[in-house]
Amino acid sequence: MLKAASSLGVIFFPAYDWAISETHPEREERLLYTQDQFREEGLFDVRGITEYRPLRASDQDILRAHFCFPSVEKTCTESHRISAGGAIQAARLVLEQETRHAFALVRPPGHHAMKVVQGNRGFCNINIEAVMVEWIREHYGPKRIAIVDTDCHHGDGTQDVYWHDPDVLFISLHQDGRTLYPGSGFPHENGGPKALGRTINVPLPPNTSDAGYLHAIEQVVLPILADFKPDLVVNSAGQDNHYSDPITNMCFSAQGYARLTEMLKPDIAVLEGGYAIKGALPYVNLGICLAMAGCDYSAVLEPDFNPDRIREEPDTMNYIQRLCRQLPDLYFHPKPGTSERTGNFFIRERDIYYDTDNITENQREELKDCDACAGIRIIKSRTRRTGSCLGIELPWNCCPACEQEGYERFHRKNDGFQIAQMLDKKNKHYCYRP
Repeated sequence: MLKAASSLGVIFFPAYDWAISETHPEREERLLYTQDQFREEGLFDVRGITEYRPLRASDQDILRAHFCFPSVEKTCTESHRISAGGAIQAARLVLEQETRHAFALVRPPGHHAMKVVQGNRGFCNINIEAVMVEWIREHYGPKRIAIVDTDCHHGDGTQDVYWHDPDVLFISLHQDGRTLYPGSGFPHENGGPKALGRTINVPLPPNTSDAGYLHAIEQVVLPILADFKPDLVVNSAGQDNHYSDPITNMCFSAQGYARLTEMLKPDIAVLEGGYAIKGALPYVNLGICLAMAGCDYSAVLEPDFNPDRIREEPDTMNYIQRLCRQLPDLYFHPKPGTSERTGNFFIRERDIYYDTDNITENQREELKDCDACAGIRIIKSRTRRTGSCLGIELPWNCCPACEQEGYERFHRKNDGFQIAQMLDKKNKHYCYRP
């Protein structure tokens, strides 16, 4: 019997009862062929690779990470709770040392869900990695966590959740936002005023293949991780960068993804996108599992794999090399941002479009520049559906002055907000004020 060099827990949840539509790319068939492939290849016959069932994320689990308007019940389904619970199960396995690594093969995905949730955007309702990270912090204390997002689309939601958090390093490798949804993820998006350099975006040109991706991992991601020294490395393991994916323009392969995983050495991987249901997902997921378990993955090949056919053009590779020489400086020597200020608050104002649900959100975020703590975060959000909503976040190290200010604002009557939500990380108190 084969034995894994490193134990691996695999959590499956295909969400058979949930789909945006019968023909939508993000549907239940995404994981059916992967499940069959694992059985046919005898993955769970390998000693040290074990299948687990997901947990279920509670309201509290979700509210640690998000302001959900008008409520958790209205913004996510049971399938979303279990998908996030699969990520939590992965974290539990690793942190309780039941397995050395864990891979949550779950759907629906989550990395486009931002701090405020008003509906579905980019196929995502809640950010399953953020729910997991906040669960880790509440149950195991403050940790330095690195999230490396290798989905083909920029992880704009995860970037938004941790924009102001210096203890979470977010690195996204993705197809250039000038050519693909969501149109963001450029190098100048480098972190909030109190977390400069903690967001690193690697926008790769269309038709990037194995050599380009692995060059970016080697030259950008690994040196930054070595300096940051995270307690945990999480891979948002989207697979829509595969050469056969129907909605993207990249040329990554199962072998390339397995090698990426071997180089990155993630403690936890969480599935994000990937819509080549037969041509990519069964092979890429198998390659990831074998790499995480320290097993030989050299025989994992797509039936139509031809490295010469998908290789980058020399000009594309030259562009990637030039880009990768510049990006580490954004982490090691970040330049001060040009954040707008009003008094002692940093201000961000923007409009956010929920493409799946056709919702436009007008949002104003205020972050207090406090010398005694990370600062109170106040978000004012408005849509035609929910009206005016208020979100108040108190950091885990919140000082008494910010705590008092936060609760005074939360309990203030006749302030024009239909809904107010408190996210108090210091006292582990998460609630609504109707």
